[in-house]
Amino acid sequence: MTSIKIFCIVALSLICAGSLWAQTVGKTTSSADTAQTFSLIPSLDTKLMDRAADPCVDFYRYACGNWAKLHPIPADSPYSDEFYILEQYNLQVLHTILEKAAADNASRDANTQKIGDYYASCAGESAVHQKGLAPLKSELDRIDALTSKDQLPALLAHYQLIGVNAFFALGSDQDFKDATQMIAVLQQSGLGLPERDYYFRSGAKDQEIRNEYVQHITNVLKLLGSTDAQAASDAAAIMKLETALAKVSLDVTSQRDPHNVYHMMPTEQLQALVPTLNWEQMYSATDSPAFKKINVAEPDFFKGLNQIINDTDLATIKAYLRWQLVGSMSGTVLPKALDDEMFDFNGRKLVGTPEQEPRWKRCVESTDGALPEALGKAYVAEEFSAASKEKAMQMIHDIEGAMDQDIDSLDWMSAETKTRAKEKLHLIANKVGYPDKWRDYSKLQIVRDDAFGNNLRAREFESHRQLAKIGNPVDRQEWGMSPPTVNAYYNPTMNDINFPAGVLQPAFFDPTAPDALNYGHIGLFMGHEITHGFDDEGRQFDGHGNMEDWWTKADGEKFTQKAECISDEYSKFSVGDTKLNGKLTLGENTADNGGLRLAFMAYLSRAGKDNIDLDKKSLDGFTPVQQVFLGYAQDWCSEWRPELERLVATTDPHSPDRFRANGALVNMPEFGKAFGCKVGQPMMPAKTCRVW
Repeated sequence: MTSIKIFCIVALSLICAGSLWAQTVGKTTSSADTAQTFSLIPSLDTKLMDRAADPCVDFYRYACGNWAKLHPIPADSPYSDEFYILEQYNLQVLHTILEKAAADNASRDANTQKIGDYYASCAGESAVHQKGLAPLKSELDRIDALTSKDQLPALLAHYQLIGVNAFFALGSDQDFKDATQMIAVLQQSGLGLPERDYYFRSGAKDQEIRNEYVQHITNVLKLLGSTDAQAASDAAAIMKLETALAKVSLDVTSQRDPHNVYHMMPTEQLQALVPTLNWEQMYSATDSPAFKKINVAEPDFFKGLNQIINDTDLATIKAYLRWQLVGSMSGTVLPKALDDEMFDFNGRKLVGTPEQEPRWKRCVESTDGALPEALGKAYVAEEFSAASKEKAMQMIHDIEGAMDQDIDSLDWMSAETKTRAKEKLHLIANKVGYPDKWRDYSKLQIVRDDAFGNNLRAREFESHRQLAKIGNPVDRQEWGMSPPTVNAYYNPTMNDINFPAGVLQPAFFDPTAPDALNYGHIGLFMGHEITHGFDDEGRQFDGHGNMEDWWTKADGEKFTQKAECISDEYSKFSVGDTKLNGKLTLGENTADNGGLRLAFMAYLSRAGKDNIDLDKKSLDGFTPVQQVFLGYAQDWCSEWRPELERLVATTDPHSPDRFRANGALVNMPEFGKAFGCKVGQPMMPAKTCRVW
């Protein structure tokens, strides 16, 4: 668990589900029970383009206008985009690996046995459903046995270990002020709706979601054995409790400032802040190392939590804990009625997905979550070559070189701050493909035909692994994503960028494609992650990962002014009747704008070294410069269900895809020149924004 955001290229809140056809390019993988086969999309897919659209009016439509027609949203997904296509391709690869690993034979090594048996147990749907609520009984019995609030610490500690963050989340993190050390951290948690403002926003749709949520809790409690009347009464009480928690919670925009979530204090001070819970008893029950200080990320929340627990009767707390328990469980280990009910609210009502994805996909995803590096090692062996890693590293070095030049060119930054910025840039660690050292799962027991037990043991294994870090030096070689993940991230306290093998695949990255397309596609992501080190959050950390103001006062003020231009630009975009929150999305939008510029600069440098004629129409009638911008725009080709788009617009630090495409391009005069646009046209405004 981390208390500072890891900045990614794509919204992690998206539900990756469904199946979809993609045109065949390169290698394909299929299996017997896969209805459709996904194939890698080419780096430039001209079939996606709407040539009738004016690139100077709406470049997203020009580059992606046929996406929805060629790649309609499947019934078991809330969206369709290039990330989704690659995710589905990777799921097929992993499915084949796991089907083979699941064959029970004596020749399997330890990791193959674990991933194979975990997957086989999950895929055994009939056995899971036949067991019904029996696997949950011991956990529900813990709640029923509560006779006093004094017993809460032991129960909450156990739930922390199995991933049930009722009321709060306890874990480890780097110390913002000493990035060499791991510390204990306590964060607000315990809400069932996506974000605190869901409990308070006015409007018919917001009230509808709250009503559906209360009914959803009612339905879950009934399935756990409550009478209709008791379930309805408890659901109303739970909603009242969660609303009280939401009222004292820090909102998502405020959480973007690391100073707002860093409050180191002696453990005695936390005990005084929340005297209703015995914290030492809780730490002991989690088997965490002894510690004397803790980062209480949101002190006001915990002050409010103390009052809320005092004011809430034990019966309501027990009902809330039952609800939190089931709501935190993987649907694949729940009986069918509960699994269906959880999907109905979280899938259908929140993001508009009509059908749940096939069980095999959910079990592949669950295995990746439980044993990420055991499964990832097998994925890398099949899908990621040494040549691909070498090419990706070369591109990153090119883009870091472009950032070095970009810093030199800034007319608003002083020499003093430029020196510190370059110092940080040169200290960024580049992680590509997979970890240098694979995680050891020897202490994790996986038992065939015990889907529920395997899931909980995997959760406990990871919780103990995280808690054991407290008081120890930081392991800077550790990864925060599994190798097959279609994403990337920058971590400000590590000052590193991380590109899993899963995203280093077509269409985003293809070593055989023209450099112009690679720099437009994955080059943008590389520049995006590097820029995160210098956005409104990342800039508050130095090259060693410590939270430090290394800017002169004047330069800091100039940065804020330039960032406000980006914030204001994106705040003008709307999803239906919902306006984007430019402050919430500022970091990602800054990274998109900076990343595109860095990728473009790096490509021009690479093209110069390789004697590329930038004016020659070398591919499908497009010049290399045009290919860079087409590659960038096609990263964001997508179709989203309205419910998902609204959810992202209100809770996610990433802007919806179409705004990410056009939003950065309008700030690149080089783009307008490449496509013959005139100043004053929508894609080439007279006023542009630029930070980096």
